[in-house]
Amino acid sequence: MPRSHQLSPFAEDFFDSAPIIYRIDTHIPVSPERAWTELTRNDTLDWCSEINSIEFTSPEPHGVETTRSAVLGHGLVKLSEKYFIWEAVPGSGRYRNAFLVTDANIPGLRRFGECTEVVADGAGSRLRWTFAVELATSSKIAHSVVGGVFRVPLGRVKSDTIKHFRNL
Repeated sequence: MPRSHQLSPFAEDFFDSAPIIYRIDTHIPVSPERAWTELTRNDTLDWCSEINSIEFTSPEPHGVETTRSAVLGHGLVKLSEKYFIWEAVPGSGRYRNAFLVTDANIPGLRRFGECTEVVADGAGSRLRWTFAVELATSSKIAHSVVGGVFRVPLGRVKSDTIKHFRNL
């Protein structure tokens, strides 16, 4: 990754305390097992217009300490990710993982990560997806502006994901 900016690590409670939090909570019409398979495969989220590629950089089986690389925003943003939560028990009807970004090719981020949870929900699943961000500045105005800007592409991620699972 050219010009890498290291981000700070964090614990699970960051998903509830970050200065910028965006949550997706939606029903998808597939089993939890099918949803989990789609969300944890190589090049996942290839259905999202905002995501260019996501590739696992560590071998299977995937779990805690698994790493990935992501290219977003029409190739402008490159991230290195490391999972610190991975709970996947086949047949349990509940799956969850979370990663933190370790490095980014863009400056200005202090901490960034995602937590994904899939649970059984009637004839399908409930997808709960939390994005948590802290900028390198403590400016509340900057956090407010960036938080607003993030809503647009993350809204597209949500609509693209709902459409993808509806068409499986």
